[in-house]
Amino acid sequence: MLRVEPTSLPGVLVLEPRVFTDERGYFLESWNQQRFDEAIGRPARFVQDNHSRSAGGVLRGLHYQLAHPQEKLVRVVAGRVFDVAVDMRRSSPTLGHWVGVELSADNMRQLWVPAGFAHGFLVLSRYAELLYKTTDYYSPEHERTLAWNDRHVGVQWPLGDVPREPIVSPKDSAAPLWGACELFD
Repeated sequence: MLRVEPTSLPGVLVLEPRVFTDERGYFLESWNQQRFDEAIGRPARFVQDNHSRSAGGVLRGLHYQLAHPQEKLVRVVAGRVFDVAVDMRRSSPTLGHWVGVELSADNMRQLWVPAGFAHGFLVLSRYAELLYKTTDYYSPEHERTLAWNDRHVGVQWPLGDVPREPIVSPKDSAAPLWGACELFD
């Protein structure tokens, strides 16, 4: 059983697996191809699994690949993050809109980020570990970045939940603003 919660961006979904708990702990099915395909309404093929660990206050993103777009199924296995998707599809009525969801080891929610969206996250706990499946391989020459603090998009990062300014990589610090970003057709 997989509970599917649509977001304000068509195609971006929050998935909640059924969790069985008792005094010993819990069990959940974190991945099932058939249930996942039913949840998103089409078959998906994953080719790469990534494991990321980041310190508290780290902000990664907003990243996307124009060619070889990576659709992502993201989950947190330790800590908690504010996970964000931004619509980068030129033909979309929600172009430039964003959605943010808290993912944590406790709530066990997953975020499905389809092609055409930039993705990023802010670590809200002392550290966080994310696992995410991708439908295409990482292609550095096709990777693009949107500035995490772009005013046009206006992501409302919960910065009050981190003790200092977010920690951002040099690449993300130099990311272009909305007007200079390449978009999906």
